[in-house]
Amino acid sequence: MKKLQCGSYDEFMASFSLDVPENYNFTYDFLDAVAAEDPQRPAMVHVDPDGVRRDYDMAYFSRESARLAAAFQRMGVRKGDRFMLILYRRVEFWVTTLALARIGAVAIPSPALLTPKDIVFRVNKAEVAGAVVDESVVDRIDAARPECPTLRHLVRCGVEAPADGWEPYESLLQNGDGSFTPPAERPGGADPLYIFFTSGTTGMPKMVEHTHTYPLGHYTTGLYWHDLRPGDVHLTLADTGWAKTQWGKYYGQWLAGAAIFVWDFRGKFEPAELLHQLSEHHVTSFCAPPTVYRFLVREDLSAYDLSALRHCTTAGELLNDNVFHEWKRITGLPIYEGYGQTETCLQVTTLPCMEPKPGSIGKPAPGWPIVLLDENEKPCPEGEEGEICIDLRKGTPVGLFLGYLDEPEKTDRVLNENYYHTGDKAWRDEDGYLWFLGRTDDLIKSSGYRIGPFEVESALVSHPAVVEAAVTGVPDPVRGQAVKATVVLAAGFEGSAGLTKELQDHVKKVTAPYKYPRLVEYVTELPKTISGKIKRAEIRERDEAAN
Repeated sequence: MKKLQCGSYDEFMASFSLDVPENYNFTYDFLDAVAAEDPQRPAMVHVDPDGVRRDYDMAYFSRESARLAAAFQRMGVRKGDRFMLILYRRVEFWVTTLALARIGAVAIPSPALLTPKDIVFRVNKAEVAGAVVDESVVDRIDAARPECPTLRHLVRCGVEAPADGWEPYESLLQNGDGSFTPPAERPGGADPLYIFFTSGTTGMPKMVEHTHTYPLGHYTTGLYWHDLRPGDVHLTLADTGWAKTQWGKYYGQWLAGAAIFVWDFRGKFEPAELLHQLSEHHVTSFCAPPTVYRFLVREDLSAYDLSALRHCTTAGELLNDNVFHEWKRITGLPIYEGYGQTETCLQVTTLPCMEPKPGSIGKPAPGWPIVLLDENEKPCPEGEEGEICIDLRKGTPVGLFLGYLDEPEKTDRVLNENYYHTGDKAWRDEDGYLWFLGRTDDLIKSSGYRIGPFEVESALVSHPAVVEAAVTGVPDPVRGQAVKATVVLAAGFEGSAGLTKELQDHVKKVTAPYKYPRLVEYVTELPKTISGKIKRAEIRERDEAAN
């Protein structure tokens, strides 16, 4: 696929198209084809927890995934089997997902923070047949095994000594020597490829099912949002337990001809170490949540050589103005925002040919017909808030999920023949840019106004005293709801009536005055899911119980 020039947004949208080959399988149709034509094409720069760098080419992933697929077949793994993967950012994650795709088995990427209780829930809900995990996770899997009758194939990475019921990864790989024989009915197309568990911010996690066409949905992510070119080195700061890895350190980047940079750090995130990695390994394209950029601009960026860096992107929450402008002032680079979900690929984007508006998620991505709808599924006019929906009447975008596995009622609530309802609210300005407001359940109704928590949170974190903030509504006899901010302070600051007044005045200056928090609570940490998303529902429930 030849990359289009992005002269203007409208011209680009008019000329963009994405063809999906019949029965597409990324491993066979892309990886093996590239490895045969250009076996030494750079695929990955990997830095392990000890700081050791290793470089891998396309031939490596083609060869090793075929070996592992052959070994899986000898274990008895078959098409449709489901495998839980808990591997941090180990190279084995990529090899394993590619090997499973060859067979038609389904990968379930999972975060390393899962407890035995979490593992039992997910294994039984998804009827998981096998697990490939880092050595540090083995004890938790063992604790869960008595309650997981479907779990029969166990592979551990990092330790070669045998253990009860576990196959060492390297030993298994040796069993895969020889030629891999693809299944008689080659997997691809509409066959399932991934199951992602949602974060569970408002309830138990749901299973999001994606097919083999899903990798092509990230073509736009890599080539256009990340603006990648052959020879680039791209870093998306994400753990393999979440779908953001498939967004930013896998398919779209390889389709663009770039190498993915993988920094397998464990433990606490250190901004200075991230800057060192960007500098030391000449990363050219970088994507991270706004929170990470907020930490980075507090560092002495002049101490690091970031001259190789030429394009920066962000998603996951709103980027506040001061971080955007400070990053651009120091590096000369704007930050291009985007929006999507575990259920989708990139839905809304700020492309390189667009002028970024700090705080706006951009315009609809090519191939994703976005509409803002009111409660009656009627289009909203400019300036009026509505739910972000995908118009399905002329076809299904490449990369949209099949539904919530085994939960047809929940699927039917968001997905019908006309639209996919994201559950997120936004409004559109006169230039066609979308401005994210928050989840439908998170919107605050106060004195006739509807207030999105992200707007107020963005204003709060632009104050030097605030590291993190969660904004919710609390019952109010006069206003219906009052705006409340739950705040984590930066080092050196203490909560006080004076600071509360200062923060309230600050919000009034940054955004519309009626949005300021009438209540401010200071806490040491915010309740979050294991993916790092703030649990506003938990804060609301706690406040309602207290009242």
